[in-house]
Amino acid sequence: MQKPFVAILMGSDSDLPTMKSTLEVLKSFDIRCELKISSAHRTPAATHAYVKDAEARGCGVFICAAGLAAHLAGAVSAITVRPVIGVPMDGGPLQGMDALLSTVQMPGGIPVATVAIGKAGAKNAGYLAAQILAVSDTALAERLRAERVKNAEQIQARDAAVQKELGL
Repeated sequence: MQKPFVAILMGSDSDLPTMKSTLEVLKSFDIRCELKISSAHRTPAATHAYVKDAEARGCGVFICAAGLAAHLAGAVSAITVRPVIGVPMDGGPLQGMDALLSTVQMPGGIPVATVAIGKAGAKNAGYLAAQILAVSDTALAERLRAERVKNAEQIQARDAAVQKELGL
């Protein structure tokens, strides 16, 4: 049996530069992923069909990126009981605040885990998806722990260098 994969849906190809951060994180942990451009408003039937198909093929987590009204994550969550992570895009006149509120304000029973607006959120969506999959994958959980240790060591090394540079 294949390991579960992560399906990344974007409301528009303009979301790709931001969502590359998600792809980089998933690839760094050897997590298989798919990327699909699909709109909750312009291609609802295709979105529904893709989600059902991906779920049947073993998708473990859906990550949805959308801006403005940002209904994609909610529309996906309405179709599946798999975890859905929403990434609000930072465009539009409100610089992503509208997308954030649209993504996070889901009715009870249709949850969407929502991360930060833009690139930081896209990166954290990849990490959150990895952590969700790691619940049932001890090797992945260990890779996540090892990266946390490495990150802490890098911060400590940088702190020591700054202290030395300042003569403290």
